[in-house]
This record gives sequence, C-alpha cells and structure tokens, in this order.
Amino acid sequence: MKFLGSMKNVNGVLEIGGVSVKKLQEEFGTPLYIYDLELMQKKIRDIKNSFKSEKFNTTVVYASKAYLSKGMAQIIEREGLDIDAVSAGELYTILSSGFPTERVHMHGNNKSLEELYMCVENGIGSIILDNRFEAEKVSQICRKLNKKIDVMLRLNIGIDAHTHEYIKTAKHTSKFGESIFDKEIEDIVKDIIQKEELNFLGFHCHIGSQIFDEFAFCEGVKTMVQFTKKVSQNLKIKIPEINIGGGFGVRYTEEDTDTDLKKMMKKIIIALEENLEKENLEIENVTIEPGRSIVAAAGSTLYTVGGEKKTFGGEKYIFIDGGMTDNIRPALYSAKYESVVANRLDENKKELVTIAGKCCESGDIIAKNTKLGKCHEGDLVLVSCTGAYGHSMSSNYNKALKPAVVFVKNGMSYLVSKRESYEDLIKNDIDLVQNI
Repeated sequence: MKFLGSMKNVNGVLEIGGVSVKKLQEEFGTPLYIYDLELMQKKIRDIKNSFKSEKFNTTVVYASKAYLSKGMAQIIEREGLDIDAVSAGELYTILSSGFPTERVHMHGNNKSLEELYMCVENGIGSIILDNRFEAEKVSQICRKLNKKIDVMLRLNIGIDAHTHEYIKTAKHTSKFGESIFDKEIEDIVKDIIQKEELNFLGFHCHIGSQIFDEFAFCEGVKTMVQFTKKVSQNLKIKIPEINIGGGFGVRYTEEDTDTDLKKMMKKIIIALEENLEKENLEIENVTIEPGRSIVAAAGSTLYTVGGEKKTFGGEKYIFIDGGMTDNIRPALYSAKYESVVANRLDENKKELVTIAGKCCESGDIIAKNTKLGKCHEGDLVLVSCTGAYGHSMSSNYNKALKPAVVFVKNGMSYLVSKRESYEDLIKNDIDLVQNI
C-alpha cells in the first residue's frame, strides 16, 4: 500500500498524523474513519492557490457530499472555501456549524419546497436551478417571503467523460440540468432573468466524477464559454459567472493516475483564459467544486480482524468488523482500494486474500484478490483513500453502528463524530400498542 500524507512506519506500526493506529483503536474502537487533517489542508491550499487568474475572480466550493460533518464544515470555513449542499440534511448540518450563509450554495435535481424555503429563509449564497420548473418554485417562495436570491442554471453540455456509468453526469440522457442543445434553452434563460425575485448569475455544469483526463475539463470549459457568449449576445445580457463543477480524479490503487492537482488547476485556468479571449467574453467569476480530491486520500478506515477462512473452492477470506455498511463503493461501483496490516508493517510475506465484511450479503467485500501481509484475529487492517463517500454513504444495514470519525494532526486526535450507540439505532422507533 502506498503511504499517503503523514503516514509513517514506526517500529512496524502505522502512524497517521503522528498517532499510532493501535492508540486510535484503543481510544475510539473499530471500524474507525481516520482523517489526516494536515493532508486535507494541503489539498485545499493546493487547489485554492493554483486556481487563480489575473483576468477574473475565482471561487472554490467544497462539494460536501464527499464527506460532511459540523467539524468538516468548520475546517472548510477556516480555509476560506465556500461549500455546497444537495439536501436539507446537508444544509442543516452546514448551517448548524456556524458556516457563513452567503458562502453556501444549493444543488439538487429535485429540491423539495422545504429545502427551497430553507435556502431563501436563510439567505444562502445561491441556488443552482436544475430545470425550468424550479425557477418558478423559487420565484414564488421569494415573493411570499419578500426576498430575492442569486441563482445559476445547471447545464447539460453533452460531454461524455470516461468514468463509471453511474457517475457520468453530462450525457444527453442524464437527469441533471437542462441541455444546451434543447431548442428552448434560451427561452428558459429568458424566463429566469425576467423574474424580479431571481438574480441570475450564470451557468453551472458538471461533467462527471473521478475524471483524470484534463482534455475533458478543457473541452467543458470551451463549450461553457462558447454557450455563455452565444446566450449573452442573443439575449443582450451580461452573464457574470460560470461554474465548471468538479470531478477531479484521485488515485485509489496503482491502476489509477496520481493526479497533480496544482498542474490540473493551472491547465484549467489557461483553458479558461484562452477561450474567454478567443470569444471576446468577459467573466467576473469562475467557480469549481472539488470534493473527493480534497478528502479521499486524507481518509482511511481502520478495522479489526475477526478471523480467516479458506473455502472449499480455494478462496482465502480475511474477515473484518466492518464492511459494506461503512464503505458501499466496492459493492456499488466495483471500486478498488489498497490495504495493509497496520500493526504488522514489517511482515514481508504477502498472500492473496479477499477482505470481507460481516454483513449478511455475499457482495459485502471491501477488497477482492488483494495482496495482504499475514494477519491473525485481533490484528488491524487499514484501507486507505476512503475519505470520500465512505462516511457519506454509510448505512445501518443489519443494524450496524456507524463508526466514529477522528481527525489527526501533530500527534493529536480529535473526535469529530461519535460512534453510534444501540440507543441511537432505535431512538426513532415507537413501541406498537397492544391489541392493535
């Protein structure tokens, strides 16, 4: 396994942020989500400092769906980034953290009236409208509350990024946004700008996730700039902003490219500047929305080994105390990860094993046919690069308790989210009355 960030081998035991995984297990138990705060901050600063231009302002918005807690929102605020939400729950978490409302942005292809009211009542920075119908809903809410709000329109620009089918978002059949090829697209924009309660900022797009191909982003920039120029001319309006989304790929295993974020940001800036100059278009602000690229490599999941089994068919299993309830991505996307026996780093002998969870599902596999050092009951297995979507997509399937989350830095550990208790599992259940 490739060591990431502050990971170190100290006498055969893995340390992250200067804290031993043994100590973390003793204090917080397993499964456990561990975030290397220093690495997270480095990723944020690399993006923020590289995504800059002398020709327009830039904004970096953290895509909170990758990982969100009150503590994470507070880190994002301190680092000077904006943040987005795609549900009332995410919005509530962000607002509860004390995050400045004017730096919050709301996404979603089917926002409820409750969610839209929350946005308008709290005066968030902007709502990214997904479709023609949502504009009217937001306008009506603003009229009722006597308020005005900034909006952008999400576009489907038809660029098919080479990524997993489930995370492509700019295909012509995607559920997200309004297509730039729709013959009514300019009428949709015109309808938005005519609503006095809505302040139209510009266009948003997102071509997909886990994209390593810089060409896809540059093509997206070109298309967005050309479309913005066309609408600006045809409708005789100034469009101050464009948002090109996120989706920057991260390395999970040696099969993946190790993305140089600073280099990628600079190439996107160059593409923006060149296309804006070519189209003779002035833009006040350009926004990007990294999420996975900030938190994925910074996060790891620590498990305790419960035992091993070799099946009659020859499969060697290592059983851990977590699984698909804390990391659904292998089952959902066939995602691959690297792992290590974190308390036996000096064990040279490797064997081909399948790391399996404890759920009542054959598909509860964290890593299939992976090379792992010899381990025994009670040993610690660490799976790296789980910082994005592990915690966010976790569940209580089989009534599993959601793990705790800790941030580590400079030899200190900080509990960010407590481990769920059995009481938490049933707190919303109601006893059935007798003789029903």
